[in-house]
Amino acid sequence: MKLTPALLEILDQDISLTKPDYSAFPVLNPSDGTVLAYVREQGEAETKAAIDAAHKAFPAWAAKTARERSVILKRWHHLLMAHQADLGLLVALEQGRAIAEARGEVAYAAGFIEWFAEEGKRNYGRTIPAVAGGKQLVTIGQPVGVVGAVTPWNFPLSMLTRKLGPALAAGCTAVVKPSEETPLCALVLKNLALKAGVPEGVIGIVTTTRAQPVGEVLTTDARVKKFSFTGSTPVGKALYAQCASTVKKISLELGGNAPLVVFDDADLDIAVPAAILSKFRNSGQTCVCANRLLVQAGIYDRFVERFTEAAARLKLAVGWEEASDLGALINRKALDKVERLVADAVEKGAKVVLGGRVDKGIGELFYPATVLTGCTRDMAMFSEEIFGPVAAVYRFESEEDGVSLANDTPFGLAAYLFTQDVSRCWRVGAQLEAGMIGVNDGVMSTEVAPFGGVKESGLGREGAVEGLAEYTEIKYLSFAGIGG
Repeated sequence: MKLTPALLEILDQDISLTKPDYSAFPVLNPSDGTVLAYVREQGEAETKAAIDAAHKAFPAWAAKTARERSVILKRWHHLLMAHQADLGLLVALEQGRAIAEARGEVAYAAGFIEWFAEEGKRNYGRTIPAVAGGKQLVTIGQPVGVVGAVTPWNFPLSMLTRKLGPALAAGCTAVVKPSEETPLCALVLKNLALKAGVPEGVIGIVTTTRAQPVGEVLTTDARVKKFSFTGSTPVGKALYAQCASTVKKISLELGGNAPLVVFDDADLDIAVPAAILSKFRNSGQTCVCANRLLVQAGIYDRFVERFTEAAARLKLAVGWEEASDLGALINRKALDKVERLVADAVEKGAKVVLGGRVDKGIGELFYPATVLTGCTRDMAMFSEEIFGPVAAVYRFESEEDGVSLANDTPFGLAAYLFTQDVSRCWRVGAQLEAGMIGVNDGVMSTEVAPFGGVKESGLGREGAVEGLAEYTEIKYLSFAGIGG
């Protein structure tokens, strides 16, 4: 399967379909290992040039009215949705995702542009009652400046628009390093933004396999006033430390270890489908997917039976097939991790009741929906993100035990709970140590609500009014001598 003519027209000079004579790296289709295209290998010099361009473009972009920026962003949103089918196919080809989900990601990504096109017009300040006569105290929100960002491969469109939407709406310019696994999605986004009227230099895309030196430029250049990263906790910590040299404003959306807690009084007609969505969306390659399914003893056997039956119906196939529910994992490293964690669990007593091995009849990276029962705290997958289509089911006895198991992790991005007891919804929801809680809900991400974690899962929020605030500085003005 190849890139469509429409995608080739959008990408234009940014790619080569054959190995070029300049320094470039291949973008692979994880489903079959074929080369989709070659993109330019960039480094520190190109990153500095992109920062130069963003720095020069900032004053004019920031000077536009919020309404003027909104009009441009709305045109960008329209173009994304007009190309939904082609962009969905690109996600399926470049990232391996099932096509129906891939089209859904296009709409999700475009939603951030639409939301912030409107939210930018509501970047309100406030008036503060003065403490002395003849004074007026006010605050205003101003764009922070040039933004540096690093984004992952698992949501190659929406991880960019969650940052670019609020940044541009606030009046900032941005330089982004997308994952080397999925640079084509980033290039398409930028080119459609240019077509929508975003000026040259406002968005810079650095394509590279040399993440460390490029990241160091973005985190240490004093002209970059804000840095936003989505990725692993170890890398996030290193980037956080580098940002300290220039005391940048920073947002970090890091690793997760989401518990999905099913209590005895849960409605299985709600809990099972929601757990399937949470666990197996994007073949389990999401930072908010259920990493640990914690099920109370009284309902454990019934839940496992129904959950396994539902998981068995998921179709494993190449992403561009309409019937596909689960596509390929992103690369061999991801597969090796899944296989290691499953082997460790089985060695320590877990039972594989579904799946458990690669389907090489489809391809080398196709791991089926897998269910493990009898899982315990001493297994590596209790503390590590699986990032694959493996559901590890743990048994607990009391509510207190369930909450204790759920919180037994240094991470706190997302958590889920299922119960029909309203008091328990509020009580346990307050006790779970996570930035986002799904109550009888397996998919809660949306542009209108704040996305982010606590503990070692990060700093700051993306989406909603909180997301816009991440790209502004609050300036306080004290007016004196104006009478009164």
